[in-house]
Amino acid sequence: MRWLIGLLVLLLVLLQYRLWVGDGSLAEVWGLYQQVQAQREENHRLLERNQALEAEVTDLKQGLDAIEERAREELGMVKDGETFYQIIEEPAPEGAKRP
Repeated sequence: MRWLIGLLVLLLVLLQYRLWVGDGSLAEVWGLYQQVQAQREENHRLLERNQALEAEVTDLKQGLDAIEERAREELGMVKDGETFYQIIEEPAPEGAKRP
């Protein structure tokens, strides 16, 4: 009877070892769970970025409004017949706060 109890205790210890330290342990499963969560967040961020880029490409392919807007903002272009006004503000004196 004593050897049966010893065998059962040894079996319990071996099973506990696999649960806490061995292959497929709780620590390993937790680490994999964290990696999956991080990858899901990265995928979501990349999906949003791709959707924004796809919308921009569609705008550029379909209409001239997007092209005109980019030309005005990035290149400083002006249409024929328009007058360009540049307003330069004077720098505020030291210590003064702008409203």
